[in-house]
Amino acid sequence: MKKTILLSLLILSFVQAYSQQVGKLNDPVEWINPLMGTDSDPVLSNGNTYPAIAVPWGMNMWTPQTGKMGDGWAYTYDATKIRAFKQTHQPSPWMNDYGQFAIMPVTGKLDVDQDKRASWFSHKAEVAKPYYYSVYLADHDVTTEITPTERAAQFRVTFPKTDSSYIIIDALDKGSYIKVIPAEKKIIGYSTKYARGPLKNFKNFFVIYVDKPITSAFTFKGNNKNGNDLELTADHALAAIGFKTSKGEKVNLRVASSFVSIEQAELNLRRELAGDSFDVTKQKAKAAWNKTLSRISVEGGSVDQTRTFYSCLYRMLFFPNKLYELDANNNIIHYSPYLGKTMPGYKFAGTGFWDTFRALYPFLNLAYPSINKEMQQGLISDYKEGGWLPEWSSPGYADIMIGNNSASVVADAYIKGLRGYDINTLWEAVVHGANNEDEKNSAIGRRGVKYYNELGYVPYDVNINENAARTLEYAYDDYAIYSLGKALGKPESEIAIYKQRSQNYKNLFDKTTGFMRGKNKDGQFQSPFNPLKWGDAFTEGNSWHYTWSVFHDVKGLINLMGGNQRFVAKLDSVFSVPPVFDDSYYGGVIHEIREMQIANMGNYAHGNQPIQHMTYLYNYAGEPWKTQYYVREVMNKLYQATPDGYCGDEDNGQTSAWYVFSAMGFYPVCPASDQYVIGAPLFKKVTLNLENGKTITVNATKNSAANKYVQSVTVNGKPYSFNWFSHSALQKGAVINFNMSPVPNKQRGISGSSTPFSMSK
Repeated sequence: MKKTILLSLLILSFVQAYSQQVGKLNDPVEWINPLMGTDSDPVLSNGNTYPAIAVPWGMNMWTPQTGKMGDGWAYTYDATKIRAFKQTHQPSPWMNDYGQFAIMPVTGKLDVDQDKRASWFSHKAEVAKPYYYSVYLADHDVTTEITPTERAAQFRVTFPKTDSSYIIIDALDKGSYIKVIPAEKKIIGYSTKYARGPLKNFKNFFVIYVDKPITSAFTFKGNNKNGNDLELTADHALAAIGFKTSKGEKVNLRVASSFVSIEQAELNLRRELAGDSFDVTKQKAKAAWNKTLSRISVEGGSVDQTRTFYSCLYRMLFFPNKLYELDANNNIIHYSPYLGKTMPGYKFAGTGFWDTFRALYPFLNLAYPSINKEMQQGLISDYKEGGWLPEWSSPGYADIMIGNNSASVVADAYIKGLRGYDINTLWEAVVHGANNEDEKNSAIGRRGVKYYNELGYVPYDVNINENAARTLEYAYDDYAIYSLGKALGKPESEIAIYKQRSQNYKNLFDKTTGFMRGKNKDGQFQSPFNPLKWGDAFTEGNSWHYTWSVFHDVKGLINLMGGNQRFVAKLDSVFSVPPVFDDSYYGGVIHEIREMQIANMGNYAHGNQPIQHMTYLYNYAGEPWKTQYYVREVMNKLYQATPDGYCGDEDNGQTSAWYVFSAMGFYPVCPASDQYVIGAPLFKKVTLNLENGKTITVNATKNSAANKYVQSVTVNGKPYSFNWFSHSALQKGAVINFNMSPVPNKQRGISGSSTPFSMSK
């Protein structure tokens, strides 16, 4: 009897485990939760995201606005009221927005004040999908639906029976214009509001058509009615249109925008919406998402893992977003924030390379190279018009983070095989950026470049903040430039200096402590030194995090630390050191510190970018099974497709890209090289359909929560002993089989010949 019961329990356990596994998806967009990461605020980020209703890389996104208009925290999960539905270009709350305007349907007494017009809502009466959003506005008895295109959108508003139905159009403050044309059932206007500038002659023009006759119309200066004038230019221009509605009556709005002109906005509307109904636009937006998402498919994971994977992939497919438009002759044009006029060619904006050079751009080069080809052409426009490559584009040169990582973004694309654009102009641009700075604008070039080129580091004591972090990133960027120069066939006499400077990281390594450390102009290390001190010589991290920022020469770092054994012990210590910290530089706990502290992974701070590659470094020192363990730990503990599903800022797709790469089983520790470092795949099967028609299939049939270790690997049926995959080899198509096990194989990948690329190898 006992044996029968035990057998039944085992069978039940097996059936339950099997039934939870998800097979091949036909409709991956339905597995995405756009609310992942929205349960955030300035003191604790669980993603700092908002539900972005858009198509991949679209010029515009739409989001319900729960925060005050102009607040970077546009939508927070714990909010109870919606103030409006906003067209947004916001990459993160810290960067805030530009070119936004908002639409809000209301009923009853008309009041355009954002607090008075706001309505209670519930997540129970909310539907959020990438291609569609719907919510019930309880105070107005109105349901609002939105579906997008690249530069336009359709609204469908279901009103109650009332003679007091209105739609408010808010062009926001800082200078705006609005005009209601009742005879044409049309509203036009523009917003000039932006958070990061300066931007020359900046306007986001919009046009809105309503399919119901307008029976009343008003304009407002702020909250005050503007007489009977239906055209208004003011600091804060708003309009309201009104009509009588019957119960359940649906009023449709067709909306489009342009950074070029009202006429271009009209053209964008006609081209993208044509005669389509709301439901047809919705169907097309859904199809666009499924087509883009189907580039990669996962099978054999749990429901939660599958939802998390596609929710992360969704976040990777927005930024940088298209800022180019097609004129009446189908010529590609864009607004130039540097020149303040319309220019020919591509333009993208809304990304910080400090974050995204690490994994987001490498993923585009692997899975979506054609869109990155357009982005590279956009960088050419930036350089020709502004004189520099951006490091943070929003949409001009935003002075927000450190580094010269545009060099990595340019180099990685070319080295990974992208062609068909003016790489020689980009070569000129990266060389210019590496050897110059603008003393009035530290957003461009290299701050402290004279010190760096003369001394081999940016000194601690010359009033240049985050100097050690700058040095480490410049050294990697110099490697990227050298690597690009080699790929372009540049003479050694021209590029040798970048190879030499790529070793400058060694100048900050303090052998007495085993850490990277700020150094004074006279060659003495900065003192006193506390590796737990955040900021100061480092950027949003401490020396425990930045010591590993030698992406291009991990072997060189191993040598500095005294060999593999000491290197591995130091890596282990990141997780065993308690999550203590010194916040004296900031004068208080910043959210990145708090996110590290509460994750229960020691001093490992996955919520911020500098250390995200660190778990893969065991592969360089003969203990790859520890990479397999920690990568799986991070995926399981720190990601979930829920409102609190990230462990820090999502940051323009970078934190999501870490998960997506890691779930596939490898990661680009050193962009601008040809290699990906092996980790531990999360799914039983991953299929990547390359643009060139080839397929990469990653099989791990024995994968499970317990089977997290790689026993052996075969590639195209042959045993594979290396701890890395070659990008160029994968481009030919590959079948990779991982044999997974609950115990580590401590003999695989331990030889020096198995380790990934390092300059010192």
